Amino acid sequence: SFNVRESIRTQQAELKIPAFTHGKKQLDPVDLESTRHLASLRIHIERVIGVLRQKYTALYYAFDDSFVREVLGKKLSKGTKKDLDDVSTKTGITLKSCRRQFDNFKRVFKVVEELKGPLVENIRQHFLLPDQLARDYAAIVFFANNRFETGKKKLHYLTFQDFAFCAGQLINNWTVGAVDNIMEDMDVDLDKEFLQELKDLKILITDKDLLDQHKSLVCTALRGKTNVFNEMEANFKNLSRGLVNIAAKLINAKDVRDFFIDLVEKFIEPCRSDKWTSIDVNLYLTHYTNSAHILDTFKHHAVWTRYMGVIKSCILRMYHD
Repeated sequence: SFNVRESIRTQQAELKIPAFTHGKKQLDPVDLESTRHLASLRIHIERVIGVLRQKYTALYYAFDDSFVREVLGKKLSKGTKKDLDDVSTKTGITLKSCRRQFDNFKRVFKVVEELKGPLVENIRQHFLLPDQLARDYAAIVFFANNRFETGKKKLHYLTFQDFAFCAGQLINNWTVGAVDNIMEDMDVDLDKEFLQELKDLKILITDKDLLDQHKSLVCTALRGKTNVFNEMEANFKNLSRGLVNIAAKLINAKDVRDFFIDLVEKFIEPCRSDKWTSIDVNLYLTHYTNSAHILDTFKHHAVWTRYMGVIKSCILRMYHD
């Protein structure tokens, strides 16, 4: 035990406590007024304590982007933890700090795994984290759950914040929680019914007339608006096949894991090789998405909108000029 009054005296502070009756029927007027004054201060003290608790909790759960980039998408297991020596050497972050950050990731994952409802809100409320930090942890949990590939050389140029942005798009639009807020599990599982419906989009590339009509509409809308129009027109079918095939294969767990590498290989790299700017990419994807809605025999509008909204956002974030 320790004496609070003596401990705080070293900090030039004085302990103030409410008065007690000590067998008397009521407090005397001086003690009563002092107790009322202390009670009025209590709410302010509790508010300061709350702010300090959130501040120091956020500091404890803070992490280095370079560290999380090395473990993002990996299983939060003992096997990964054994590799932290190498991560420490590569990033220059102390091994002690690497272990703390890894243990925090694992702790958050295990807790929210048992909770119902929105992932970000669960993390924010349970761990008292500020909004942005809670969203970053949600991205880490989402990647660990779905085991997205992030370590291949072609993806090294992407930062953690690039992946975190994409994770937010996927969580908000493609998970079970995006369409059903009342569910048994956290919203890190992709909506399997939606993934199954994505296979219907293949008609855009298997029906030759529809593919030609789509190309004509997009090229008509783009003509005269970009310096890389000829490249867009020449590569339309290959790019369209790439995007639609990504959609059609997402029902398979392996193809889900390869989602980001597929975006880079099948769309981003071809556009880069033709020297498209981010503005060109945005222009192309906008007309590519919108034109599908006016195709004569295309009926899968809701699925197309849900799919391409995320694809467009992720590609634009991942497309570093």
